[in-house]
Amino acid sequence: MGKFSDFNIKVANDKAFIGDKIKMTRILGKEIIVHHFKIGPSKIYKERGTCLCLQLQISLNSEKHIIFTSSSGLIDAIQQVPENEFPFTTIIMQENERFKFT
Repeated sequence: MGKFSDFNIKVANDKAFIGDKIKMTRILGKEIIVHHFKIGPSKIYKERGTCLCLQLQISLNSEKHIIFTSSSGLIDAIQQVPENEFPFTTIIMQENERFKFT
């Protein structure tokens, strides 16, 4: 029987996300650092009509966390940030039912 290490399989250089998952409500109105993001299909929010999920790697008070959201405003905005501008600081605010970076 062969060993996995003998297969010489190289995994794509995917940025691993580190830290505990926290709710958006815990960071609203607080300055955070956004390190990385991923956008993929949503498993939870499909019933709400949203098919995308934004995964954010953030730091809050020097601790790394992961946030998941289907906010189309945040998804649209984060895609416009040039890759060479990461990491950046921001505050996520809520206006009515929508989230936005400030």
